[in-house]
Amino acid sequence: MNRVIVTVLLLTASNIFMTFAWYYHLKMKAWPLMLAILASWGIAFFEYCLQVPANRFGHTSHGGPLSAPQLKVIQEALTLSIFAVFSLVVLKEKLRPQDIIAFTLIFAGVAVAMTGRGGTKPGSAHDAPPPRAGEPSPGH
Repeated sequence: MNRVIVTVLLLTASNIFMTFAWYYHLKMKAWPLMLAILASWGIAFFEYCLQVPANRFGHTSHGGPLSAPQLKVIQEALTLSIFAVFSLVVLKEKLRPQDIIAFTLIFAGVAVAMTGRGGTKPGSAHDAPPPRAGEPSPGH
């Protein structure tokens, strides 16, 4: 299966756990703060069990096609998408027009970040220092 698709699927699952870890306790008004913190940590464990492999699988340093900034903007777009559904379904809070505009601008950032997809591979000529005066550039 395509590494980008696998990465996005893992990040999606990770973000579902993250959203519950960060926001579900808002519904649980009777929970003391310490219980909310401990429950969130327990849920976040599963988020990390998915996010770390997703980032390793997708990143150029592990044979994937994506740079770290590309992974981050994908993760942020997924976070907003999942949060929007969570806000509506679980918290019963509607998104304001300003929220939708803000999310759209972030999605535009994802589109910009994904142009020319593929980060620079570590150790490539792009990572090499520029040649000194009088020396040929790499590959020439």
